[in-house]
Amino acid sequence: MGQTLDKSTPKQELIANKLTSDPRIAQAKKLIDEAVSEHRKGIDKVLPPDPEREVAYKELLQHFGSMRGGNLWYPYLGSGIGNGALVELMDGSVKYDLISGIGVHYWGHSHPEIISTSVDAAISDTTMQGHLQQNAESLYLTKTLTSASGLDHCFLTSSGVMANENALKIIFQNKYPANRILAFEHCFAGRTLAIANITDKSQYRTGLPTCLNVDYVPFFDPTKPEESTKEALNTLKNHLQRYPDQHAAMIFELVQGEGGFYPGKTAFFVALMEELKKHDVKVLVDEVQTFGRLPELFAYQYFQLEKYIDVVTIGKLSQVCATLFRKELKPKPGLLSQTFTGSSSQIYSGHLIISNLINGEYFGPNGKIQTIHEYFVRGLLDIENRHPDLICGPWGLGAMIAFTPYKGDPKKVLELSHRLFEAGVICFITGNSPMRIRFLVPIGAITEKDIDEVLSIVERTLVTQTE
Repeated sequence: MGQTLDKSTPKQELIANKLTSDPRIAQAKKLIDEAVSEHRKGIDKVLPPDPEREVAYKELLQHFGSMRGGNLWYPYLGSGIGNGALVELMDGSVKYDLISGIGVHYWGHSHPEIISTSVDAAISDTTMQGHLQQNAESLYLTKTLTSASGLDHCFLTSSGVMANENALKIIFQNKYPANRILAFEHCFAGRTLAIANITDKSQYRTGLPTCLNVDYVPFFDPTKPEESTKEALNTLKNHLQRYPDQHAAMIFELVQGEGGFYPGKTAFFVALMEELKKHDVKVLVDEVQTFGRLPELFAYQYFQLEKYIDVVTIGKLSQVCATLFRKELKPKPGLLSQTFTGSSSQIYSGHLIISNLINGEYFGPNGKIQTIHEYFVRGLLDIENRHPDLICGPWGLGAMIAFTPYKGDPKKVLELSHRLFEAGVICFITGNSPMRIRFLVPIGAITEKDIDEVLSIVERTLVTQTE
């Protein structure tokens, strides 16, 4: 990324610098860019599957499902190329990817900058960076994240749930012997053995032993803000009174993801966090899904909660994930360690995406995230006005957009998600009662034309499913 480690002037240039500045590398990257750009142009609209590939494609899916011990959620096997919000599958179909791998492909598909920085990663020596060997790019990414967050430390890790695992280890060590966790009802924190005890979905921990003691607090209800805040605060106080000095932390999703795309409010969070601080219970914010999707880089910045945060976790669009924390919680040697934190490609790509978000025109009331949200929601409202029995809000926040079809009937919503996939729009479900359709918009690639096409497909599919 062209950053400098220190201000000294070495007598001899590093051989690695000579490699990256070699004109043959630049020429190779130019040729790759030209080739990819040329072929991307052929992906410009939704296409149905190629009938001649149908049988072979189904066989591939069945074989894959058999080997992995369960079928894929969607019959999706990518071909390896896309164009922005569009992606090509192995059956020859082209679809709008509006869930972006559950939030990972924030810059869309076959983005030239991602490809270019991935070439840089490919020619760097260390394929997987980790505990014993990390290249300078890990330093640059860590510095970017600590600077942007205002937190003191950043530990890179391989997945969002591992970021949450590391956060819990840091907090439990600091708060020993406290051994309880507070969380919101309907929260999602991941599915590892320990974290599944926090995620408020019983089927995710069927047959698993209890590893953590978790006490739940009701989340914010926008239809009764004052009452729900009072109810949550009273519930929190009761838990703290029942188990004095036993809670190490409360984990916050500031916008519930799997729970239904429900955002909270600043006053609601402040009331709870003020009470937690009175009891020295640490505030852990899970931003694995919200990071980079709201009109500020971090959701806690958007909700103006900076002074309350002790630990924050990020993932998905960042490619390589991270746990950020204050110096007061710095762990003892040996607590945090992993063979690898991520591939060089992840680290390079994640740094590129985050730097582009910070330095580009994405945040604030007039940034791309907010303008795309408003444009998308206007389109959904237009559909609601034409078909009030088929669709309604909430509409989410920022690049997290959701709608409720068919009054949230789980069977119908699940069917709609698969019908949309067949029609050329990849989405996902969220929530349970009601169940919703959600989009995690690829903000680095999406255009208003893309949104118009997606909304047209959504409306047609909604109407035809009821006929």
